Amino acid sequence: MNGALYDKEIQCPVCKNIFHTKKVRSSAVRVERRDTDFCVYYNGENPIFYGVFVCPNCGYASLESVFQEISPLGKKNISTKLSPKWIQRDFGNERNVYKAIEAYKLALLSGQLINQKKGILATICLRLAWLYRYIDGEREIDFIEHAVNCFEEAFRYEPLPIGNLDEVSLVYLLGELNRRLKKYDEAIDWFNRAVSNRAIKRKRKLDAMAREQWSLAKEEYKKQKNQNESV
Repeated sequence: MNGALYDKEIQCPVCKNIFHTKKVRSSAVRVERRDTDFCVYYNGENPIFYGVFVCPNCGYASLESVFQEISPLGKKNISTKLSPKWIQRDFGNERNVYKAIEAYKLALLSGQLINQKKGILATICLRLAWLYRYIDGEREIDFIEHAVNCFEEAFRYEPLPIGNLDEVSLVYLLGELNRRLKKYDEAIDWFNRAVSNRAIKRKRKLDAMAREQWSLAKEEYKKQKNQNESV
């Protein structure tokens, strides 16, 4: 038995089924390091693996933070478009990275069916990119692209914060994600907005990281431009 995990009882808002899912005890969380796009690596159990709840009965899946937030139309869409095709399976046991990827993809499918906010879909896509990074998976870049598209739309049309990101953190993240996509001109624009935001002065680590990645994006942009000109 894994002492780092505990069972959480959940009631599905769609089909009212009561099920159990694993969560990581806060006392067992051990952060090893973080990437520049906020991806966290852990010693021991990874709480990201358990960030999605999946109802084994009807197939509805969502991030823990918004699992209960579903409209009547959303419930109808799950009941009529997802549940009839759902093959019942249980996500309530210990998860590895592959099981976590499956859970997050189900959350993305449910989120699209119930028309969740773009900020929520962006968060799911970003975490999928991280999960693929853990295993050096080729689809990491695909999900970074999806995350950028959703985050940019959320930034334009949805109220802040987006997930747990305030304005300056989101603007920085958009810079870094665009940099990872080799879209250096867009990255530079976002980093410029981040370092120009007064609020970043209250976040010293983020300020330093933004300036460092901004400088890196400029260097990469020059290299890319020189390569293109020499072709």
